Amino acid sequence: MPSLIQKYNIPGPRYTSYPTVPYWDKNGIDLKDWLATLKASFTESNTTEGISLYIHLPFCESLCTFCACHKRITKQHNVEEPYIDMVLKEWRMYCDLFSDTPNIKEIHLGGGTPTFFSAEHLKRLINGIFTTAHKAKDFEFSFEGHPNYTSKTQLQTLFDLGFTRNSFGIQDYDPTVQKAIHRIQDFDTVKQVTEDSRTIGYTSVSHDLIFGLPFQTEQSIRDTINKTVALKPDRIAYYSYAHVPWIKGNGQRGFNENDLPKDDQKRHLYELGKQLFFDAGYVEIGMDHFALPTDSMYKAMTNKTLHRNFMGYTSGKTQLMIGLGVSSISDSWYSFAQNEKKIDDYYAKLNANEFPIYRGHLLSEQDLIVRQHILNIMCHLKTSWQNPSLQMDALPDIISRLKEMEADQLLTINDNGLVVKEKGRMFIRNICMAFDLKLHENKPETKLFSMTI
Repeated sequence: MPSLIQKYNIPGPRYTSYPTVPYWDKNGIDLKDWLATLKASFTESNTTEGISLYIHLPFCESLCTFCACHKRITKQHNVEEPYIDMVLKEWRMYCDLFSDTPNIKEIHLGGGTPTFFSAEHLKRLINGIFTTAHKAKDFEFSFEGHPNYTSKTQLQTLFDLGFTRNSFGIQDYDPTVQKAIHRIQDFDTVKQVTEDSRTIGYTSVSHDLIFGLPFQTEQSIRDTINKTVALKPDRIAYYSYAHVPWIKGNGQRGFNENDLPKDDQKRHLYELGKQLFFDAGYVEIGMDHFALPTDSMYKAMTNKTLHRNFMGYTSGKTQLMIGLGVSSISDSWYSFAQNEKKIDDYYAKLNANEFPIYRGHLLSEQDLIVRQHILNIMCHLKTSWQNPSLQMDALPDIISRLKEMEADQLLTINDNGLVVKEKGRMFIRNICMAFDLKLHENKPETKLFSMTI
């Protein structure tokens, strides 16, 4: 009899959105519809909860072979200034649409490698944003950093600009694994940047680890996690490696697929890591994340305010998130819009005074209902259809798909909703897939997603 891992380890989305990007309307979104929903969402939410900005800074000095992000590899730092010019131009174009001054609750600098940019240029970027915006009362700004390329000057500059959270991509400390994924950084470097962050005053430091990488073993994972918890980061992301070479080309072909841990072996690495986090005092948050009880993400979970969007899990919700920079995705709640993926195309549209949108999706009423159920499951491990506003004609079919998972003791279903069991946490993507009407209406004929486990 196959194990649950073998049974449920199938390709599936990570659900940072619904519909997922491959199932957006093939005709795209009319720019008028995107801007109309953007303005409506701004009016509904700016004065109450504020808005979020995701700013994509795509440059990296070297290629990590595990990475599935949109990036440009270069050691030429003269790319920084013109890129910031374009991001600020894009921001001003959005501000011209708004009926009031934006109140920014969240900023997240993602990449690529945001700390590829000098402290001076990062300061110019953030100060440029706030020439036409205010900080919301309870703002929270964060950035991603590469330990090898994050200086104390950068940390201090961003802290002085209001950033109190950072996350560092560690992945694994084992030299063999690091060589395979081309991400070589030693423990002392990570220790230094973590300690510098705390000395400066950052209230939340996060470390990102990945299980399922080539050549990982029980001992290498144990060593990596022991080193990690010794530094006591406030949050730990423990991601399943997403092997999608058919999407990312040669960037994810730096090793043989036979070198990757498979099925129950990979599950064991997850369970081992999870137990080591628990032993060190961390609490599991949603999917892939762990936090100390003192961290704002843990508090958001207990207060039922945990949210999930294209930035992943966040401790606060905003209805409107604007993505700036190449490949960034914006979310008005009612629609999605993604920027051009190539820097030259992004620049060309902005130079022509056009919004650099190349695709998007206008959500239907049914999309909005499914989106809320998936969001509830991902953030709160349960959802309810008791309220008529969360009911739909497809609900009986969804419940039918969930029955086998209930028989496997992954969840419980009652008359009004479902609750994910502890055993089901590992399979949360599979549970969400039962709600994914787009996926079931149009089964993919080619590989679209990474494996769920």
